[in-house]
Amino acid sequence: MTAPLLSDTAERLLAARRDRRPIAPLGLESVDAAYGVQLEQVEVWRAAGGRIAGYKVGLTSAAIQRQLGVDSPDFGHLLEDDFVLSGAPISADQFIQPRVEPEIAFILGRDLAGPGVTAADAVRAIDAAVASLEIIDSRIADWKISLTDTIADNASTGGVVLGSRPR
Repeated sequence: MTAPLLSDTAERLLAARRDRRPIAPLGLESVDAAYGVQLEQVEVWRAAGGRIAGYKVGLTSAAIQRQLGVDSPDFGHLLEDDFVLSGAPISADQFIQPRVEPEIAFILGRDLAGPGVTAADAVRAIDAAVASLEIIDSRIADWKISLTDTIADNASTGGVVLGSRPR
């Protein structure tokens, strides 16, 4: 996928998010292209002052993968603005087609960097775990997503509410 096409696709997703209007599936040809589109958006958010405050892995359960017709997990970035304080009101108007999923969030006490990160390295990096609610939201109309659609759409990130009792 050419750089102009990556940028154009990222702009379509950014406009859908901004205007709260879903768009047609993207038709991307590869996972690499989808992550390229995702990173284009991340750079736009960062240039506007956004700060990455975490990451998410989505589509981890076989049931969700079957429901959405995908066959592997996806990965996305969480910006500071994606976090909502526990108990704070959330307006549904800020989303297009939100859904809520219970999750476990891991708060890391140190950075992980690969390649070569093992499961044991990841466990040692965890400072605490908290219950959380993930708000997922797709900019793709009617949730008619492929794996590449949800990856390009920053893993269908809408927001996250972290519990207030770290364990």
